[in-house]
Amino acid sequence: MEEEKNGLFPAFIAAKSEIAAGIFSFEFRDPKGGDLPPFTPGSHLTVQVPNGLLRKYSLCNDATERDRYVIAGKREAGGRGGSISLADETKAGGTIFISTPRNDFPIVESRGGYIFIAGGIGITPIMSMIRHVNATGVRFKLYYCTRSTEVTAFAAELNAPEFKAQTIIHYDGGDADRSLDLWPVLEKPKGQQIYCCGPRPLMDAVRDMTGHWPASAIHFESFADGAPVRPDDREFIVRIAGSDRTISVPPGTTILEALRREGFQVASSCESGTCGTCRTKLIAGQPDHRDFVLAEADRHKSIMLCVSRALSSELVIALS
Repeated sequence: MEEEKNGLFPAFIAAKSEIAAGIFSFEFRDPKGGDLPPFTPGSHLTVQVPNGLLRKYSLCNDATERDRYVIAGKREAGGRGGSISLADETKAGGTIFISTPRNDFPIVESRGGYIFIAGGIGITPIMSMIRHVNATGVRFKLYYCTRSTEVTAFAAELNAPEFKAQTIIHYDGGDADRSLDLWPVLEKPKGQQIYCCGPRPLMDAVRDMTGHWPASAIHFESFADGAPVRPDDREFIVRIAGSDRTISVPPGTTILEALRREGFQVASSCESGTCGTCRTKLIAGQPDHRDFVLAEADRHKSIMLCVSRALSSELVIALS
């Protein structure tokens, strides 16, 4: 594939299908029929959707495949427009621009096996992982939480003989009181690695139930279309230590976005509070931490710019 100046590549949309209600699968191939850059389980692509927004989508096909990339995404009516553009404004036979794969959610070798926990469209990176683990013969269990059969992606594949014995699909109907009780699964660490991807309430619950596990055994990834927005979010000020620069961060805008609009170059990757790339030194102020990276001991001195906000009217951070 020939690289464009903006770091993205043209890809041929070989197939598009609705694999569950409101969930669309896309198969990308090299327009010239060549091999694509390799990827590892847990990897994602940055996709420039037709309206120009950049969105990250996990690869869900077998990582040994070099001829195609397969992603799946939910059309989020209440999102920021990226998923709607991808779902509504693309078609098989067209072209779209994508990045090379990047992995902020890598699977590590585990003799003790794996516990995979997915919620809704958070199943996408897990699909690539279980294909890999199943091929190696290492034991695993998948717990897949979803609302109903109609919105369950990859249901037929997960119910096929290859994965059915290792998979539990739990339907809650959207009722929190009917959520899957994961405590019996997570109560006693037995040497497994845990991988969790899904809505924030699910990831919060898993984090709360695994506080007694080794930190190196717990791995999270968010699939949110941008950072989480809450009704009580309010505007605050970010002051850059060592300068007189102050930046306003209104509701619906992340610290990361606000800094970039003011010309600051800040490294980031996942932009969902799960990879740690945008970790920044916190000098003063009361942060509202919304990440899945910082240990409790680090929360008074660091902040993740991509998702966290402020409980105080002002934060002071050091960018160098």
